[in-house]
Amino acid sequence: MAAAATKKRGSNSIAKRESRNWSAYGFLAPYLLLFSIFIIIPIVIAIGLSFTSFDTIQAPTFKGFLNYVNLITQDEIFMQYVLPNTVKYALIVGPGGYVLAFLVAWALSQLTSVPRTILAIIFYSPSMTGAVAMAVVWKILFSGDQMGLINNWLMNLGVIDEPIIWLTSATYLLPIMIIVALWSSMGVGFLAMLAGILNADEELYEAAAIDGVKNRFQEMIYITIPTMKPQMLFGAVMAIVNAFQNGAIGVQLSGANPTPGYAGQLIVNHIEDYGFIRYEMGYAAAVSVVLLLIVMVFSKVFGRLLKDD
Repeated sequence: MAAAATKKRGSNSIAKRESRNWSAYGFLAPYLLLFSIFIIIPIVIAIGLSFTSFDTIQAPTFKGFLNYVNLITQDEIFMQYVLPNTVKYALIVGPGGYVLAFLVAWALSQLTSVPRTILAIIFYSPSMTGAVAMAVVWKILFSGDQMGLINNWLMNLGVIDEPIIWLTSATYLLPIMIIVALWSSMGVGFLAMLAGILNADEELYEAAAIDGVKNRFQEMIYITIPTMKPQMLFGAVMAIVNAFQNGAIGVQLSGANPTPGYAGQLIVNHIEDYGFIRYEMGYAAAVSVVLLLIVMVFSKVFGRLLKDD
């Protein structure tokens, strides 16, 4: 009898666990459905189109790896301007925005609740601003006439004698894009890092003070950063993705795609140029797949760096 009762209790326990598992799958189902519709399926379609020639009117025709070969061997604009611009932009905006977001989050964590909340909203608001509205503000600053604020200040100081046409200059457009991107880099990653710092265990700081940690900088290096690696990793991935996908800045500032002299042309702009202006969807899909691979490589590298102890 005892053995039968034990077996019955075991069967009931297994049934309960299976019921909980099915409940978990039910909660995950909406997310998996949306993730498949908006992420997985578009990626699969883009990969498939990248092997074709497709102009949105006629049916796609299979071309094999021709689009990728042309991208590397014949697309001089991509190799001379787009790829170098994108790498330079991403290497400055990605790590720069990441470090800036962490330092601002750490500084805000030292404040009391009310000013911290107000300042966090202020720093986060540029990332919520639409590209068009953001471009209007910066166009006023960098307007290419005497009414532009930057030109007006520099001329009053005697630094320049005549206005500089900032936003159509091959020399200044990319640096201005980097400045604007850093200004708007306090996004979701910034909030995640702020939450990670605020949720750190206070007992660790007390123990560290007993062990000889003497200032805030040592606390940040030896306690704060090691205890919030998940948030740091999330912030790094978001910074990389935003750096590579944020191509609207150059187009909105200069008012043209391609940007003047291809000075601010990024891979995203190249995709839009071929996909929605020239309607060469197959080639645009190949460029988008290359961009996806670049983002994956950079994300893996940053992930390895942050996971290493």
